[in-house]
Amino acid sequence: MSSAPAVADTRPVAAILRRVLIANRGEIAVRVVRACRALGIESVVAFSEADRDTMAVQAADRAVCIGPAPASSSYLNQDAVLAAALGTGCDGIHPGYGFLSENPVFAARCVEEGLTFIGPHPTIVGGTGDKARAREIARAAGVPVLTGSNITDSADAAAAAADRIGYPVVIKAVAGGGGRGMSVVRDADELRRRLPTAIAEATAAFGDGRIYLERFIDRARHIEVQVIGDRFGSVVHVGERDCSAQRRHQKVVEESPAPGLSEATRNRIHDAAVRYATAIDLDSAGTVEFVHDAATDDFAFLEFNARIQVEHPVSEMVSGIDLVAEQIRVAAGLPLSFRQQDVLLTGHAIEARVMAESPERDFAPAPGTVTSWQPPSGIGIRVDSHCRSGTVISPFYDSMIAKVIAHAPTRELAIDRLLAALRELGVTGVATTVGFTRFLLQERTFRDGRMTTRWIDRVGAEAYRTTSEETI
Repeated sequence: MSSAPAVADTRPVAAILRRVLIANRGEIAVRVVRACRALGIESVVAFSEADRDTMAVQAADRAVCIGPAPASSSYLNQDAVLAAALGTGCDGIHPGYGFLSENPVFAARCVEEGLTFIGPHPTIVGGTGDKARAREIARAAGVPVLTGSNITDSADAAAAAADRIGYPVVIKAVAGGGGRGMSVVRDADELRRRLPTAIAEATAAFGDGRIYLERFIDRARHIEVQVIGDRFGSVVHVGERDCSAQRRHQKVVEESPAPGLSEATRNRIHDAAVRYATAIDLDSAGTVEFVHDAATDDFAFLEFNARIQVEHPVSEMVSGIDLVAEQIRVAAGLPLSFRQQDVLLTGHAIEARVMAESPERDFAPAPGTVTSWQPPSGIGIRVDSHCRSGTVISPFYDSMIAKVIAHAPTRELAIDRLLAALRELGVTGVATTVGFTRFLLQERTFRDGRMTTRWIDRVGAEAYRTTSEETI
């Protein structure tokens, strides 16, 4: 790790990074374009043939096509992305989230080509992307971890490990993320039935079929801490987010601060996150994720995400810090522009993901054309989106079309503001999850801050379907 500079570098970021390629699409591409503009950096958006007429393409200073619609031929095509960056004279690449954002090979290739990878160092991306290795790092840093197994692809070894850990256990992919390759099992027979499917899913999604087991917490909350570091040894946290409102391991609503945590537990989680980030010499933005046991108030390390997160706006709203701009600053080699004591978290922020999915059809994707788009506005309301009237929601990519974020002095008022904003949001032409999210925000379990990661799958989705049928 480099030592702290004797004199802070006061150069503007644009003097170091003149032009940045954005290797992503949708709302995060628009978000990064705006951060670049605020820093005086030229932006180049890499787009697929399906995204030629999108808002990100039109918002950027320049755009370049990198291939056909399938992500494997465009956004995941490392050669095409690197050629686009070099061919347009870019100094760096911002990968956003998803796609190549946590690919250590791609991060290393950027460095080899003389491009600044706007994310953690390739060794960090590789070391923490391996979930088993990430657990070892956490344990060595004194961060609590759940009881688990070694890496395996053997049914006999997995069964022996599960007997030692105690059922229920969760099967996890070593290279996993987003719930893929993950399965909860409650006895040995179920383990043997589900293991081949989990291995096959992990192999298909990540090219790596290795799995491991962890103790499963039935009343789990998902608490994550936004961290950011620079190349001079500074690491700070920007508070925690509660992401417990999930459906099939996919986040639905995120908020900050997490409701119902004692200040002692909150501080312990923050300290654990900073210890982990310090242990890996974090030099960018990242998120340390924890599982919190609502029954015992214990928490344990879950994983580390070496990228900006979908839900970063809630941390920005309570802190007033532009995390994407800060991420670009530290990638340019500048020190963090703030210290831990400068981070003042005020009020409450809550974010709803708006997906082009049909809750009435078991949340099936609903691609199509947005025939009208009217985003909400008002005090404390922020909308991150790439949508407008005429936007085509492609079947080739993720179905998220917007994030609506509300900020207010209290959690109750923030929820009410978000509800009002979702009622004001006007979108036609495609089915969306807005109605379901409004239902969720009014549920007593959510309002009381008692949401757990399995509540929607166990209770919420069926309760919404029943409610919808009764109102038809």
